[in-house]
Amino acid sequence: MQLWWKLALMMMVIVCVTAQQVNYRRPTRVGVSCCKEVSRARIPATTTLIGYKHQNALSPCVDAIIFYTEKEKYCSDPKARWIKDRLKDLEEIMD
Repeated sequence: MQLWWKLALMMMVIVCVTAQQVNYRRPTRVGVSCCKEVSRARIPATTTLIGYKHQNALSPCVDAIIFYTEKEKYCSDPKARWIKDRLKDLEEIMD
């Protein structure tokens, strides 16, 4: 019976030492940068758009078409009637 306890104790020590040597890294927190609300308002025709991206709804983000200019982005409602016209001749930006 004593031999069984010694073997069990040795196994526990080996498991503990091995577990401590594993280099476990927790995932880092990534800031969410997405559209949390959208507008149905038309983007002025004078605004030069350089691309767009479709964002799927995944909380806290909402379903949106993100239009990009050189300096800013517009979060637009994909159901707005004018969206199809503005998407013409624009390239979709892939992440």
